Amino acid sequence: MSFKRFQRRLVRILAVLVALSVLFCIGLYAYRRFLGYNYDSSLFEEDLAAGVQADRNITNIALFGLDTRPGETKSHSDCMMIVSVDNTRGKIKLISLMRDSLVPIDGYGSDKLNAAYYAGGPSLAIRTINENFGTDITEYIAVNFEQLVEIIDALDGVEIDVQQEELAELNRVIRDYGIEQGKEFAGVQNAGKQTLGGVQALCYGRIRKGTGDDWARVERQGIVLNAMFQKVQTMNANRLIGLMQKLVPYVTTSLSATELAPLIVGAVQDGVPAFEHTRIPLDGEWYYSGPSNTYIEYDLDIAADHIHAYIYNDVAPGKTDANDGAAAGEPMDGMDFDQPPTGPVVQQEAPQQTVDPASLAEEGGSYDPVTGDYRDSDGDYYKLNPDGSRSYYDQESYQANLAG
Repeated sequence: MSFKRFQRRLVRILAVLVALSVLFCIGLYAYRRFLGYNYDSSLFEEDLAAGVQADRNITNIALFGLDTRPGETKSHSDCMMIVSVDNTRGKIKLISLMRDSLVPIDGYGSDKLNAAYYAGGPSLAIRTINENFGTDITEYIAVNFEQLVEIIDALDGVEIDVQQEELAELNRVIRDYGIEQGKEFAGVQNAGKQTLGGVQALCYGRIRKGTGDDWARVERQGIVLNAMFQKVQTMNANRLIGLMQKLVPYVTTSLSATELAPLIVGAVQDGVPAFEHTRIPLDGEWYYSGPSNTYIEYDLDIAADHIHAYIYNDVAPGKTDANDGAAAGEPMDGMDFDQPPTGPVVQQEAPQQTVDPASLAEEGGSYDPVTGDYRDSDGDYYKLNPDGSRSYYDQESYQANLAG
């Protein structure tokens, strides 16, 4: 081979190598730019007690909504859901799990479901869900509620139908959130369907006092998530790419880029998937237990059967036939938006022994032995009535009295 011929071949080889290097750099930039989310690799080789994946076209992921306050290093999972991505039926199903559910937690005895995340982070929380509900979850997505404000604002708000009975409590939560943040946020002036900004929508999903407690709060969280999903459905490709750039910094997940990409492609391969939301336990299948109705108890095996039938057989909880479900995007039978949830006919008798007042504080809350007042996990103060109900204080007045 002549030197000139060798030289030409060498130039071609170098040109190819340069081109590949450029493409690699572009790919690396694109990955960091568009998929530079907070990746958590800590679940690698962790024993999550996950069952065998029953259907390769269905992926189940744990979704945790965290309420981490300033200065805190550990979080309770204030919102716990199973996200089921069903590529066969073109659906994304959300199953809300009540955070106060009494369940066995490996190494910690029986406690509230949300205590698992506080005790052992996402790995123990996933293990607890798998062990109690027979699921096959190996991945998770976590969003702090403070970050939810940024996500909703990036969507230019979401449309929510605020009920008249929710309005006063919503504005109280917005006002207290402003005090907590040292800022002032606009309240909601009127009831009815309207666009709520990030803070307003966050506070709407936090309402629980006097309007259905945690049961209604789970429903409102589903309403907010559904409103976000509906907003995304209206966006074109360019807007979605721009939105992804804004959103990824606010999400922490164990899903790697190689796992995330096919999951997204599979979910949208036949068009925009339908979106459904339900709650476990179902009405009529649970009861309160413990001092001051601390826990929600129900048959975990029955709950697991509901979840399995819904995920793999597409049978709506409370139904017996896959064709007897709710319309896509509508509340399922596990959730009643118009009536308060009902427990069994026979409730457990209240314990007769003397109870330490501090033990009646909810998980993440506290008790002040000087004033006899309690502080809940949302930071609101209340007095506990003899019948176990709560009387909440106006936060501004309470703080003023303490200062005085």
